[in-house]
Amino acid sequence: MAQDNRIARMKELIGILDEASRAYYVENREIMSNLEFDALYDELEQLEQETGIILSASPTQKVGYEAVDELPKETHDRPMLSLAKTKDREQLRAFIGSHKTLVSWKLDGLTVVLTYRQGTLEKAVTRGNGVTGDVITANARTFRNIPLRISWKGELILRGEAVITYPDFAKINDSLGENAAQYKNPRNLCSGSVRQLNSEITAARNVRFYAFSLVKADGVEFGNSRLNQFSFLQEQGFEVVEHRIADSGNLDEVFSYFEEKVKTFEIPSDGLVALYDDISYGESLGNTAKSPRNAMAFKWEDEQAATHLLEIEWSPSRTGLINPVAVFEPVELEGTTVSRASVHNVSIVRALKLGIGDEISVYKANMIIPQIAKNLTQSGTARIPDRCPACGGVAVIHQAQDAETLVCENPDCPAKQIHSFAQFVSRDAMNIEGLSEMTLEKFIGRGLIHSFADLFRLERRQEEIISMEGFGKKSMENLSESIERARDTTLPRVLFALGIPNIGVANAKVISRFFGGEMERVRHAGEAEFGRIDGVGPVMAKALALWFSEDKNNAMLDDLLREIRIAPDPGTGQIGEEGESGENPVSGKTFVITGAVHHFQNRRQAQEAIEQAGGKVTGSVSRKTDYLVNNDITSGSGKNQTAKKLGIPIITEEQLLAMLEDAGSNQRKGSTKDANSDSE
Repeated sequence: MAQDNRIARMKELIGILDEASRAYYVENREIMSNLEFDALYDELEQLEQETGIILSASPTQKVGYEAVDELPKETHDRPMLSLAKTKDREQLRAFIGSHKTLVSWKLDGLTVVLTYRQGTLEKAVTRGNGVTGDVITANARTFRNIPLRISWKGELILRGEAVITYPDFAKINDSLGENAAQYKNPRNLCSGSVRQLNSEITAARNVRFYAFSLVKADGVEFGNSRLNQFSFLQEQGFEVVEHRIADSGNLDEVFSYFEEKVKTFEIPSDGLVALYDDISYGESLGNTAKSPRNAMAFKWEDEQAATHLLEIEWSPSRTGLINPVAVFEPVELEGTTVSRASVHNVSIVRALKLGIGDEISVYKANMIIPQIAKNLTQSGTARIPDRCPACGGVAVIHQAQDAETLVCENPDCPAKQIHSFAQFVSRDAMNIEGLSEMTLEKFIGRGLIHSFADLFRLERRQEEIISMEGFGKKSMENLSESIERARDTTLPRVLFALGIPNIGVANAKVISRFFGGEMERVRHAGEAEFGRIDGVGPVMAKALALWFSEDKNNAMLDDLLREIRIAPDPGTGQIGEEGESGENPVSGKTFVITGAVHHFQNRRQAQEAIEQAGGKVTGSVSRKTDYLVNNDITSGSGKNQTAKKLGIPIITEEQLLAMLEDAGSNQRKGSTKDANSDSE
C-alpha cells in the first residue's frame, strides 16, 4: 500500500474508532462489537508501525494535558515576514508572469511553527509579532490532525495555520453556558484556543493545522520545487493547504475554482497565496523590509453596496443572549440578494452609531457573511430594549469578553429551550416538516411560540408569518399541512418529543408497549411501576416519575393533548404486568441487521418494522442478541463470525418478514378477542 494510502486509511480508522468510543463511553450505546473494535485498533497500530507516523488524534496515544501559569516566549530563528497583499487580479497576474506558481488558500487562523527532531514533535511556537512567539507545544499536541511522530528522523521545521472550522465554531458557540457571550468569529476563537494555559481546553476546541511552508529539512532532495516539499510533508502525515498550479495562462481558471469553492468552504479563508515553485529563483529575490519577494497574497475584494437601515431586530438565543440583527433595504452582493446582517452585540451597535433610516454600507466578509462596513449617517438613535422579545422578561446589559451584550435573565425563556423545540418537531418525534432550528428561533424571537402546543396554533398567526423574510403563502401552506398531519400521532412519538431526561426513541417504544399505548397510564405511574419495565433502570424510572410529578409539566401536557390525537400504536400490546397477548415471535427479541436489504427501502425501515412488532434492534452482536439478519448467511463478515461463535441464529430478510407476519397475525387475533370481550 502506498504511503499516502496508508495515511488516508489511518485517518479513516481514527474517525471510526473515535465515533465508536464516543458512542460507547458517552452515549451508552454500541455501534460495533469489541471484536470489531479490537480488529480496527490493531490495524491502526500496524499502520503506525509501518509508516512511522502517529497522528495526534490516534486512540493508540494517551496525550496528557498540561497546565501552566504562563506561556514561555521564544525568538524565531529567522523573522516571520508578512506577505505583500493585493486585491487586484491583474497585479497578481503580473507577479506570476510566466513562472510556475502554487496558488493556495490564505487561511484565516493563527500561524504556528512546528519543530520535529528524531521523528518526534519537540516544539510549537506561535508567530507572535514575527520575531518572538508563544511556546504552545503541549497545546499543539492536542490539535486534531498533526503527527506526533513522523518517519523522517532529521530536524524538520515547518509553518502552517491553526484553524477552527465553521461547523466546529458553530458547535462551540452553541455549547456555551447560559448567558455566555458568543465568540465573534473562528479566528478569534482559534487564537484564544491555541494560547490556552490549560491544554485540555485546547483539545476540546477541535483545532486543526494545515502546513503551508517547509522551513528546514536538511538532506532531503526536493528537485528545487516547492510542490515537492508539499508532497514530502504529506508523506510525513501532515495536511497541506489545498493548492493549484498556476501561471499567467490559466490564472482565471484557477481563480474560478477557488471563488466557487469559497462559498461552501468550511475553513475560514480571507484570500489566496501565490508562491513561486522554483525554490532557488524565489530565494534569490530576497526580501523587502517587511515581505519576501517570492510570494504574494491576494485578498478577496469585498463588494460593497449602500442601503438604508429599516430596523434592528433583537433576536433571543438559546444562550440567553439577545443578539442585534440589522434589517435593511435589499441589495445585491456577490450574486445574491441580502437584507440582513448580524451586528453581534450592543458595543457594535453603539460604535456604529446606528439609527433607523440611516444610510449604511454593507458587504460580505470573505464573500460569505453579510456585515455593515460603515454608517454614513451615524444618527445614534437606536434604542437598546430592556425586555426580552420572546418572553417579556427583564433584559440586562452585561460586560463580557470586552464587549457589552444584552441578556435575558428569565431562566424559563422559551428561546433558551430551542433544543427542546427542535427535538419536539424532529422526525422521530412529532415529525413537523418545515421547522428548522433557524425557523424556530425566528418564531420564538417574535413571540409566536411559548409552548409545544403553540406549534399547533401557528396558523392563527399566518399573516404575520407570511410577512416574515423567507416565508410566503406557499411556505405557510406547506407548514400548515405538516402540522395537521402531525396532530395524529402515537404515544412513543409523544414520549420522545417531550424531552424527558434519559428517554430516547427506543425507550419511548418500550414504555409505550408496557402501558398499552395509553398516556394516562404512563403519566399516573410511579417510580416503582416504571422500574418494572424491562430495560428501564433506576435512574430512568426516577426521571420519569419526577417529570410527571411536576405541575408545570402536566399543565404543558394537558395543553398539548388538546391539540393532538394519540392513536393506538401498532407496536403496542397490553403487556404491562399481565404479560404479552398471544405468541409474538418478535416481541422482546433483540435483532442486529447487517448487509444489504432488498424488501425494505433501507435498514432503518427494517428496524422500524421490528420495533413496531415489539422487538429491539442494536448495532452490534453480543450474547444478548437473539437474531442476526443478513441476506448473505455465508459471509465471512465480523458480525457473522461473532454470531456463529456465540451460537446466534443468522436469518435472511425473508425469514424476518415471515416472523413479522406472524407477529402481526397474532396481534390482530388479540385485538379481535379484546373487541369481542368488550361487546360481551
